[in-house]
Amino acid sequence: MTNNQWLIGKEFRFEAAHKLPYHDGKCARLHGHSWRGVVYISANTLVQEGAKQGMVMDYSDLKKYLQPLLDNYLDHYYLNESTGLESPTSEAIAAWIYEKLEEAGLPGLTAVRIDETCTSICLYSKNRRSGWLNSGESLNLLLSRESDDDGDVNLTTII
Repeated sequence: MTNNQWLIGKEFRFEAAHKLPYHDGKCARLHGHSWRGVVYISANTLVQEGAKQGMVMDYSDLKKYLQPLLDNYLDHYYLNESTGLESPTSEAIAAWIYEKLEEAGLPGLTAVRIDETCTSICLYSKNRRSGWLNSGESLNLLLSRESDDDGDVNLTTII
């Protein structure tokens, strides 16, 4: 086992509308956002040879997984219809993107961050390897000595 851990992120942006039908405030009405997101990929090792030597993953390869979601479901769409989410909260959208990327087989998928506004942020992950990026974009990760079922060392979130 290695103590090395890399975490890379690919930022994306999209314009979209939604409404939250169960919300008790103004978000129950149709409205839009300039959404920002980041997909995080982690690895214990880097590519050892070839054109991508020294990388976790080529950012352009990561974009190939993400672009179809942007083109077909997210950018300039009404999210209640395009995603099939009845109430597309930031939390639901982050989980939806994660699930779609996981279904597509994106290796090393660790977390998806969605910024609904510049001050309202959601980070979704299925595992404890995800770190939290604060508003200053500094990565706060703490290596714990806890192991998960497959023996990997977990990274624990510090907020």
